[in-house]
Amino acid sequence: MTRDGDIPTIFNPRGRNRAPSVLVTDEGVANGPFAHADSVSSQQEPAESSSPTAPTGLAAKLKSCSISLCSKSARKIYFGIWVTICVTASWVGATHCIKYLYLQRPITDIDEDPVLVPHDTSGLNMTALQNQYAASYQAPFFTTWFVTNWTMLFFPLYFLSRLSTKRCKCASEIFTESIRGYRDKGFTAVRFMTRCSLFCLLWVGTNYMYILSLRILLATDVMALFATNVSFVYLLSWVILHEQFVGIRIMAVIICDTGVALLAYMDGITGSPTLGGVVLATSAAAGSAVYKVLFKKIIGDATYGQVALFFSLIGMLNAALLWPLSLGLFLTGVESLHWDKLPWPALLTASSLSLVANLLGNFSVALTYDLFITLGLITAVPVSAALDVVLYGANFEGMKLAGMILIAVGFFLVMFPDNWPDYITRLLR
Repeated sequence: MTRDGDIPTIFNPRGRNRAPSVLVTDEGVANGPFAHADSVSSQQEPAESSSPTAPTGLAAKLKSCSISLCSKSARKIYFGIWVTICVTASWVGATHCIKYLYLQRPITDIDEDPVLVPHDTSGLNMTALQNQYAASYQAPFFTTWFVTNWTMLFFPLYFLSRLSTKRCKCASEIFTESIRGYRDKGFTAVRFMTRCSLFCLLWVGTNYMYILSLRILLATDVMALFATNVSFVYLLSWVILHEQFVGIRIMAVIICDTGVALLAYMDGITGSPTLGGVVLATSAAAGSAVYKVLFKKIIGDATYGQVALFFSLIGMLNAALLWPLSLGLFLTGVESLHWDKLPWPALLTASSLSLVANLLGNFSVALTYDLFITLGLITAVPVSAALDVVLYGANFEGMKLAGMILIAVGFFLVMFPDNWPDYITRLLR
């Protein structure tokens, strides 16, 4: 059950090793149904010529179609579509649950049932809304700390799955397998824990900026801005990991930056908190890219067990080391929440959905192409937009709509493989 490593997506801290690219989105395309050795097209030819008495005419076409629909690559595509749907649903659900935490009832109505405050986002001052309605819960760092703690479940879930699939293996063998890879790379216990602490800070910092930006912007705006992390990953990979220069990806980076600029100034700059929210969400995207590239640079290739152990250690370090900071922010009044009225349903739902998204991103690549996992990051934007329209009466027009479209275009251009003109030629032929 060994996997090679590559640059992760937001959900995937490592993936399969493919040459020469280390960008997951790019590698997903390069390893997709048009390029992979077990692709639909590559399986059809031997299937038709393997038998000297193969049927001809309509019967041959039906047989070829049946083989294609049941091939290994076809099954990967079917499963990949399902993974994209699940990743989209979990990512949208987690983000909207966190957004809901900021839209609680006024303090004067603290004993009443919680209600979601609807609003028209055109010309809306989100800061004023938070001050008026969300005074009962203003704890972005506590939310980040609580959600990150759930990553401790990675290795226990992986451990239970290995025991259920390979009953002959004892518990010590599974644990030893997860550690052996790090030991072979020369990591001592102190050095490994130091690296884990560094990634824990990066993880928490990135998620904190993401969650904090939800105080100012709608969930759709934040997710669209966060999708630009693929362009940051390519830039950092080009500089640090000596990724191959591809002109269309540089164009994609420029398009993504243009989309970010349009979102930053969609409400003007005078007295509007929008610019600060855009900066936070974009910084979260950049932090995610730094995390991914550093993981590839420092940790390198990793197996499922190694990544599960790595995630669990991040969760344990977060729970053990960062709780004093969360408590200090509460005691000093920087963050406010009422423990007796804590919105546990929304908080627990956000944490569980975030865990599901991370599990899908890290382990479903064994059964499908990385491309389908990465697509969940951009398909979440229109789904979230529909929810924002229904729940909050949001309007997506003008600079906001143009910015999101440009970010989506840049996202797909970054995913283009190095030899994309060859794919276009093959498709045309």
